[in-house]
Amino acid sequence: MAGSEGSGLDSSWRTLTIVVTAEPMTAFRGFSPDAIQFLADLAENNDRAWFQPRKGQFERLLKAPMEAMIGALAERLEARGVPILADPRKAPFRIYRDTRFSKDKSPYKTHLGASFPWIGGSDARVPADGSHVERTHGNGGYFHFQPGEMFAGGGMWHMEKSSVDGFRAVLRDDPDRVTAALEDRDFTRWWGEVRPHDELKRFPPGWPRDHPKAHMFLWKDIVFGRRLSDDEVLSPDLPDVLAEGYAAAAPVFGFLASLP
Repeated sequence: MAGSEGSGLDSSWRTLTIVVTAEPMTAFRGFSPDAIQFLADLAENNDRAWFQPRKGQFERLLKAPMEAMIGALAERLEARGVPILADPRKAPFRIYRDTRFSKDKSPYKTHLGASFPWIGGSDARVPADGSHVERTHGNGGYFHFQPGEMFAGGGMWHMEKSSVDGFRAVLRDDPDRVTAALEDRDFTRWWGEVRPHDELKRFPPGWPRDHPKAHMFLWKDIVFGRRLSDDEVLSPDLPDVLAEGYAAAAPVFGFLASLP
């Protein structure tokens, strides 16, 4: 797999030192099946009256293991020389929903998520201390913990117009570069194909309709993902699995980081 120790990751990436200052935490021993059940129960009882007396369970079953997993992932990524920031303090998204502009006033999410920004090179898209919005829409990895829907993924979701235009220009002028990054053998072996999360309904004017990859001119973002089994998520080896996957995705992360 690309990115394994001794692999051909660009040497400029290997010079980056990733330092995360955090208080000592419990070693990651895998998530418990009780963590999955907690979120399933929360989905059936999504209100403060149910959650508040069980907040200690949430922190023990989900919050603390998630932080421990991210800390272990940071160690694995650094050992591989992969410039992705896994910060136990900043990576996890809050369990609390923002209901201000939503008809659904359920106060809690029924999943946990964590984002890991790509910070390689001078063109990194997300600052190490980026905001929630920057991390959500920036270039990097993502981990999703939800009963029946465990997965890892990455890419750049809801790209800025400048990045979309930059991608289209590279696709038009240097399609071999796009192919080399997005169809890298080790990447596709681990993740499958990249895809858009959203795309245009009509072909954008000014771009070649006869291009061999013309469908990509419709893309509004570039993402990828892989389902994880409960066994993988419950295993203490989960940080190793994720580190292997993100190392394999280095060509895609690097390409996205190069866009305007």
